[in-house]
Amino acid sequence: MKKTYDIAGFTIVLDKITMISSVFEAKDGEGWQFNIRLVSGDFLPIKRPDRAKATLDRELLAKAINERVEDG
Repeated sequence: MKKTYDIAGFTIVLDKITMISSVFEAKDGEGWQFNIRLVSGDFLPIKRPDRAKATLDRELLAKAINERVEDG
C-alpha cells in the first residue's frame, strides 16, 4: 500500500498524520477548508472553493489512512 498521499500540491507521508479536522468555512470568504496536523505539530490547511470538494478530499485522505493502518 502507498505510504504517501498527494493533495493540494502536497505529498504527505500517511504515517506522519496525527489528526484531520472537520470541514469548515475558511476565513475571509476563501471557500471551505480542513486541517491536517502532522506529528511535528505543524499543520497544513487544505482549502477548496466549495464544501463538496473539501469534503470529498477529506474523505479520500481518511480512506487512504485507514487502508494504510489496516495493511500495517
